[in-house]
Amino acid sequence: MADIDTAVKNVLTETTTVTLTPGYEGANIGTYIGFKHVNYLVEKAVIEHFRRQGLPVGELYEEYGLGFDLVDLEARLRGGVFVDDEASLEVRPVTGDDDTAFRFKVAITVLRDGEPKKIVTASAAAVLRRDEDDRRLPGRVPAPAALDRFTVATLGTPEPGDAVPATGEDLPSGGSTDQDPVLDQLLAGRNGHGWKFRVPYPYVHFFSRMHMSSYLRQMEEAKHRFVDARGISIGAQLAERNWIPAVTHSRIEILGEALLEEDLYTVYTVESVFKNLLYTSRMDCYVVREGHLVKMATGVITHGYGVVENGNQARVVTWDERIDRAIKGLPGEES
Repeated sequence: MADIDTAVKNVLTETTTVTLTPGYEGANIGTYIGFKHVNYLVEKAVIEHFRRQGLPVGELYEEYGLGFDLVDLEARLRGGVFVDDEASLEVRPVTGDDDTAFRFKVAITVLRDGEPKKIVTASAAAVLRRDEDDRRLPGRVPAPAALDRFTVATLGTPEPGDAVPATGEDLPSGGSTDQDPVLDQLLAGRNGHGWKFRVPYPYVHFFSRMHMSSYLRQMEEAKHRFVDARGISIGAQLAERNWIPAVTHSRIEILGEALLEEDLYTVYTVESVFKNLLYTSRMDCYVVREGHLVKMATGVITHGYGVVENGNQARVVTWDERIDRAIKGLPGEES
């Protein structure tokens, strides 16, 4: 690894531009890349910034036991990213003098009709989480002082919240249910939907804790479960009208560490509706520890509806009264 003091200075001051292509897995809307995979590009660009400036995240863990974690990720989408795009991502450090996390602004630019077009603006924050399990890191050496400011013993220190009743059935790895007394308490009086989910191995990194990409998956799943429960599932709208949800904005902040094989309670609540074009929902994720709720992550996402034609040509649609009432949690119209 390069001189640490110089590398840290470079990470905090130098701008990196990297060309990346999106993952094909994310193309679930014709050749459009969904918001989750757009955010994956942002994460990858930040990791590449660390590598190019002399601070590879893999070596940080291997030498010092410091695990790189994105803890705050926000993206605004001004248009579509497609399967064939070679996207240019600019990572610009914006860490303040008193910040205890690395902070960045990220812009994604693609070619449209032969001209560069900025298609996504994003922000990201990252910390280094110390692993002190010597069974995993027998060769670990003390971390340089230049990294202390950005190093944490755990991701967040969330305080216990409301007491909750005994939880319901035990779930297998990756199993879920929307029937649980804790969910009843969390959803009381809310226009939302929730479910209980046992954290499986594919959702964790550094052996045990959920990472940012896992919460992005939860956010995408929350939308799907919400509209399905309201009788306007994604599949039904595609079959009936060729309408697909379109995301214009998302943000997730990690507040604590949800662990492998814990039960995660995810609640998706509609917060605002703009005309019949966009609605914003909040996602909150909790675990139960010693009989109390502890919030692990929170975020927001804004959706509309669109029609995609010829793979990559999209137009926004205004939804009708049936969709509007379902989103707002109002009774359906009498037949």
